[in-house]
Amino acid sequence: MESVCFSVQGVFSRRARFSHTHTHARLSSIKAASLSSTGFVDLQTEKTDLMETVGAIPFLDYKHFASRIFFPESESLMALCIKDIGQDVVKVQLDECCQGVSRLLQDQLFLTSMVHALEEQKSFTLKDKCVLASLLTVALHNNLSYLTEVMEALLKSLTQQNSNAQPKLLLRRTESTVEKLLTNWMSICLYGFLRESVGQHLFLMVSALTQQTAKGPVDCVTEKALYTLSEDWLLWQAQDFTSLKLKVLFAVGSDGEVSEPLEVNALSCDSVEQVKEKILSTFKAKFGFPYNTHLRDVRIEYEKNGLFVALEEVDASSEVIGEVTMLNTLEHYKVPDGATIKVLSRKSRHPLSPQGSVKDDENFSGKYFHLIDPDVDKDQRKNPERKKLKLKEVHLTKLLSTKVAVHSFVENLFRSIWGMPHSRAPQAIKYFFDFLDTQADTLKITDPDVLHIWKTNSLPLRFWVNILKNPQFVFDVEKTPQLDSCLTVIAQAFMDSFSLSETQLGKHAPTNKLLYAKDIPKFKQEVKAYYKHIRDQSQITQSEFKEFLQEESKKHENEFNEAAALGEIYKFIQRYFTEIKEKLDKDGAPTELMEQLHHVKSLFDGLKSCSWN
Repeated sequence: MESVCFSVQGVFSRRARFSHTHTHARLSSIKAASLSSTGFVDLQTEKTDLMETVGAIPFLDYKHFASRIFFPESESLMALCIKDIGQDVVKVQLDECCQGVSRLLQDQLFLTSMVHALEEQKSFTLKDKCVLASLLTVALHNNLSYLTEVMEALLKSLTQQNSNAQPKLLLRRTESTVEKLLTNWMSICLYGFLRESVGQHLFLMVSALTQQTAKGPVDCVTEKALYTLSEDWLLWQAQDFTSLKLKVLFAVGSDGEVSEPLEVNALSCDSVEQVKEKILSTFKAKFGFPYNTHLRDVRIEYEKNGLFVALEEVDASSEVIGEVTMLNTLEHYKVPDGATIKVLSRKSRHPLSPQGSVKDDENFSGKYFHLIDPDVDKDQRKNPERKKLKLKEVHLTKLLSTKVAVHSFVENLFRSIWGMPHSRAPQAIKYFFDFLDTQADTLKITDPDVLHIWKTNSLPLRFWVNILKNPQFVFDVEKTPQLDSCLTVIAQAFMDSFSLSETQLGKHAPTNKLLYAKDIPKFKQEVKAYYKHIRDQSQITQSEFKEFLQEESKKHENEFNEAAALGEIYKFIQRYFTEIKEKLDKDGAPTELMEQLHHVKSLFDGLKSCSWN
């Protein structure tokens, strides 16, 4: 897996603070709050430092990116369809059985009839549709021109079904094989654009969110954070905390030698587990590779009066209230700023406790608390309506500090997505939008809103939102619950920018809508201009686009295990053999094709033991 890491230092100098303590949930006061953030100037100057320190971004290579898009819920299929390192060198020959399935799939009548036959079966689930679409993508990846033809044929059929009822719902959800096929197709065709034009902006935004979250308390039991964009994940009762710089030494060898000190930023309220996470994260950012010991096997000790004291999540000194145990923090151990911490491996000494982490406890969230007292949290949930509006104003101020801190990164990302390198949209977007325009003409749809919605459902909703919410599909990064909650809010603001409806913002409006309320109208104008620019752009000829697809196929040939995908596809053919045969008869399939289908069945039936059974 191609993955290079680098250090991103100092996105933010200090948390954005507001000169006023009271914010009304109105647009004018949101604007006022933004302007009164005293940390704003610092954020702008430090952003320049961040941009200058960017080295190589930890992109996943193409096949690992693609397999995550194709099989997001099945690691076994993901692994099955990627070729091993040893297989990359020599082209793996398909056996006779797989060659038979491959020949069947190369017949468009067979392939479209098979898809329609399967989709007519009640037992063919939504999950099955998505798996089939991705197996077909892998099996036909070396012939993207043909895959595109098949997708267009299936989409034409889908638009004809939907056009009479509610055309605006087309492509809104993944309810058919072809809708998942379209997601995969967009991912293949836009990978180059994602990597060259959007990737850096996406990575910087993710880094900014991660670093901003780390600058404030995060409750490791509830996963709520002081610095977030999501009201549901806001640590609304955050206690006072101080920032600490720790001098971290790593034990080297068995004779007590230690490494040069590594400076690690932490907070007084961090639990011991959080301190370990920050140490390992800083190590990876600094050196470009992970520390050689897994988090659960890491022990840390604090130097106090010349002696090293073990720091544990829970020990004899932990405070116990009723049946709940408080997790130990740096403050609990009275660790000061500038303290020296030593990192050791549990394997090198006898562990002080039998379990690697208290999180291994099945009743972790019931038995322990960190920053939020569970009883206080329950009281808050008992009377939500009474406190809601008053709290919203307080919450909005807190959420706004994070929004201000990362907003320039969000804006840059959005504009890179609907940007026009060399004043032209990526070829696949132009080609597909023209295809949709043609479908609307064929179906005599004249409402411009329908076309806007079709384009929105096929590109931003089907591809970009998937990328925005899942940066781990693109980079070698971990998506924490705090990052996930922030990305959900940003993805919603992104989709609101493509919406044709006007959002009514009253006092009961969700805070995420209020956060981006003044930005959305501006983004909407940019999106309309983007769609118009694509429409006005000169058309791409069939031969030009075919050449582009052939180049994409060639770039990534022999990266996927085609035989494995064909074997999995045959399982569907076998399960629904009678239904597929009946559909082919109904669609007027020639005798040769029917004979070919029976021949493939006899080949598989003749196998005594098969690797995919």
